[in-house]
Amino acid sequence: MKPLKKISIIGYGAGDAANNLAFTTATMFLLVYYTDVAGISAAAAGTLLLVVRIFDAFADVFAGRMVDKTYSKRWGKFRPFIMLGSLPLLLLTFAVFHVPGGWSANATLVYAYLSYAALGLAYSLVNIPYGSLAGAMTQDPSERAKLGSARTIGAFLIGAVLGMVVAPMLKNDTDLQPIFTTLTVVFLVAGVALYMFCAFTAKEQVQRDVAQVSLKQSISTLKGNVPLLMLCISSLVLLAGSMTLSTVQLYYFRDVMGNVGLYAAASGIQLLLALVLSALMPRLVRRIGKHTVYMAFGGVMMLGGLAVLLAPAGAGVLAVVGVSVVNLGLSGVSIVIWALEADTVEYGEWKTGIRTEGIVYALFSFTRKAGQAIGGALAAYALAWGGYNGAAAVQSDQAILGIQIAAGAIPMVMSGLAVLVMSRYKLTDAVHASIVYDIRERRAAAAAAKAAPANEDCPA
Repeated sequence: MKPLKKISIIGYGAGDAANNLAFTTATMFLLVYYTDVAGISAAAAGTLLLVVRIFDAFADVFAGRMVDKTYSKRWGKFRPFIMLGSLPLLLLTFAVFHVPGGWSANATLVYAYLSYAALGLAYSLVNIPYGSLAGAMTQDPSERAKLGSARTIGAFLIGAVLGMVVAPMLKNDTDLQPIFTTLTVVFLVAGVALYMFCAFTAKEQVQRDVAQVSLKQSISTLKGNVPLLMLCISSLVLLAGSMTLSTVQLYYFRDVMGNVGLYAAASGIQLLLALVLSALMPRLVRRIGKHTVYMAFGGVMMLGGLAVLLAPAGAGVLAVVGVSVVNLGLSGVSIVIWALEADTVEYGEWKTGIRTEGIVYALFSFTRKAGQAIGGALAAYALAWGGYNGAAAVQSDQAILGIQIAAGAIPMVMSGLAVLVMSRYKLTDAVHASIVYDIRERRAAAAAAKAAPANEDCPA
């Protein structure tokens, strides 16, 4: 199989940058928008995030089946979804951050539920094909690590822009609606361009024996795929922890540390760490393997959560260090987790003879969305437990404690559980290489058997 071209790797990274114009904007700022602009209570917003993100998880399964059923001779299985779904996705991002003013509390809540649910469905129909595409571009672990690095850079680049440019603007005494209006309009234009760049440069190379997969075949590839199950469980709890911090990070720097500008510093450090790790990760994967990398950086994330929890209110430097260590661990895990997921596709193919990137990625994304739903809800419930008041310039001591628990304790516990689950993971790089070899040998044998009758008919 040909090595990936640099333009393909860059294009794939551009796709996740586009994804995060919608996704990271929502995860970082939607709770703030709901509580401080739309006037929705923290408890009601927490329930909304939980319900809609669980719906999103089921939307991922639907999108996975749509991917497995679809095939275009010209564009393949995945790129048509990216090309056709990008504009509706980004238009819905605009709609989510424009809750109409002057409505009753119930009407406002209904609009928030419907617009966010529609955004989730649109995101699934773009993100599931995008994520599945990596497994079809290459089977080489080092090349897959490059794709993981590219998408991590794309994601963290957008996160850094949001953290360094947008977050410092979101002060208590500022009219936030014009900020979100400008942001979502700019992202609409930039996102469509990035998606198109991805669709025209990131192409499939991996051979598939079945182009359009039935529901029965999709389910058969999931049965007995223990590595996928373990990766899903670990990812669920890890994402619950990281989402909790991501959701309250603005509150943490603004209300606990008293300096919203620290958000920009943490975001800049996060981007720098992601760039360094992305450059080192292919070499690190070759030396110690993806599984060991996952375990090590999961432990780093756990230590960072402890530092965030113990940082006293007002200790800005320690807070930035703690959040940066959490993000260092998350960056390392994020780079390899996509390659680990792609490996489970080959495991399923090895057991059944059918390659189903769509449903495998959908199940993986389902559990990640469930984790994000739990994490977002836990963050909002922690604010509600503490009595957070969006209209107050200074929060109570209990509100401060609630934010600290969400920012530090929950990520620490969840990352520890994720590492514990992955300690039993058996699909190492060596095992995966053996599986890929077996699949290729089967294909070669099948091709030889198919050609044999024709050869026997030839005159001596």
